[in-house]
Amino acid sequence: MKFVIQKDKLVQAVQDVMKAVSSRTTIPILTGIKIVATEEGITLTGSDSDISIESFIPVEEDDKQYAEIIQPGSIVLQARFFSEIVKKLPKDQVEMEVNHHYLTIIRSGNAEFNLNGIDAEEYPRLPEIKQQNVFKIPTDLLKAMIRQTVFAVSTSETRPILTGVNWRLENSQLTCIATDSHRLALRKANVETDTSDSYNVVIPGKSLNELSKILDDHDELVEIVIMENQILFKTKNLLFFSRLLEGNYPDTSRLIPSESMTNLTVNTKELLQAIDRASLLAREGRNNVVKFATLGENTVEISSNSPEIGKVIEEIRTGGIEGEDLKISFSAKYMMDALKALEGSEIDISFTGAMRPFLIRIPEDDTILQLILPVRTY
Repeated sequence: MKFVIQKDKLVQAVQDVMKAVSSRTTIPILTGIKIVATEEGITLTGSDSDISIESFIPVEEDDKQYAEIIQPGSIVLQARFFSEIVKKLPKDQVEMEVNHHYLTIIRSGNAEFNLNGIDAEEYPRLPEIKQQNVFKIPTDLLKAMIRQTVFAVSTSETRPILTGVNWRLENSQLTCIATDSHRLALRKANVETDTSDSYNVVIPGKSLNELSKILDDHDELVEIVIMENQILFKTKNLLFFSRLLEGNYPDTSRLIPSESMTNLTVNTKELLQAIDRASLLAREGRNNVVKFATLGENTVEISSNSPEIGKVIEEIRTGGIEGEDLKISFSAKYMMDALKALEGSEIDISFTGAMRPFLIRIPEDDTILQLILPVRTY
């Protein structure tokens, strides 16, 4: 194998596939990056057996030449060293050549590195893709849906299914739900699909976080293919595979209250900043609890109290309060996470009592919902 490639393209591809490479793997070859050169271009692959990422650098694209393939071939190189070397090469062009016994030479300017490689045939194969079960979604919408749900997955391994986000596809509508049993985040969107089938899968939160970092912010479509125990996200020059979590996701629809006793509308930013200030004194407590109480028709009071440190009280105006007076306590962190996920200047909050879950929504928008369970303090 021998080729010449633009350094910035190579650095970007290496950074993308490195997100799937783990230093703690039981399969030693997976600490490496697989590099394959064909006449069309160069493909880099990284995998930790949960996530696999494949990045393709075409020889030319949009009338620009990125690489020249002198001799096709393949090699696996130690990811940690290869990624550091590539970043620090002196010139804009990089030449790579594999000699006998998989010895790989990397040249740029006056610098030359020799790295011991491994036979690429030993690298595990990625799943075969069958091109049915495809739906498409704009990249920026996909990133938003991940951002608005993934923070609510569980970090505890006691119920592994809750460490993932539940994706349901039905009648061209994708619903994403995450819950750690103390809060829930839900986001819906219409997608382009060529299948009338419905799907119900659970994608590890870790996989979605990594995917979101790799995707650029634009409105080009991402193709999503659901396979038996894998899901594939496909953009122009990138394949991102993730394993799916096994098991049934709990039915969360019964958690969402249908009636409410107290409703109010409030400015998102004002509420977020007030809770942030109240949490300054609540952080020392065991669970960062902030208290919330309605005062009259259009004011709420946010407070927190740490006996050793002191207390804080702040009143904010609302766009109106309907229903019964209310006092409730909740985790400041959960509330702030939920408010940051909502993209509206105003929010509606519906309470069903001091010890029942409450809902946070954007007015006139049923595609996004946040639910939080209160904390018993009163």
